[in-house]
Amino acid sequence: MSIRIHPTAEVSPDASIGSGTSIWHHAQVREGAVIGSNCIVGKGVYIDSGVSIGNNVKIQNYASLYKGVSLEDGVFVGPHVCFTNDLRPRAINPDATLKAPEDWQVSSTRILKGAALGANSTLICGVTIGAWAMIGAGSVVTHNVPDHGLMWGNPAGLRGFVCSCGADLKKKIEDGDLVIATCTVCGSTFKIPRHLWEDLL
Repeated sequence: MSIRIHPTAEVSPDASIGSGTSIWHHAQVREGAVIGSNCIVGKGVYIDSGVSIGNNVKIQNYASLYKGVSLEDGVFVGPHVCFTNDLRPRAINPDATLKAPEDWQVSSTRILKGAALGANSTLICGVTIGAWAMIGAGSVVTHNVPDHGLMWGNPAGLRGFVCSCGADLKKKIEDGDLVIATCTVCGSTFKIPRHLWEDLL
């Protein structure tokens, strides 16, 4: 399958783009970025140098992905999602000189397979979002999210767990250190660490 790049998009020749990927209006993809196959990069998306994106990823309009971010296969990034990469951001050094690349340290952020980030959510750098987790719209994520975790708020807190299909999981039985939870829609079952279930807000 061919790669589709809109004429208004700015894609570095030093970026790697997989087959079947579409990059739409006014998007910018920097040098050294890696985008897998069959991805959708929406209007106005910014993908910084060194960002790594898996296959079958959807990045909606005006999301900003900065250096240090990696997305595994099947991740959904909603419109206007903002990733950060500096825990101590400053424009200048204490001596008032402009900061250079060597004057700050990139913090890595990982989004695991199938996770979904709601519109306008912000991710403080250094976190890992677990596989199939879901982040509510407008949330500010300040710490790691477990697999299948449902989080929202500012700061985002763990509110429940979701199936790979996106529906809620309900507690069925306890099995030692695990909770067996069942999807309210498709009936799939998952094992959730009991201490995480007990931490729900």
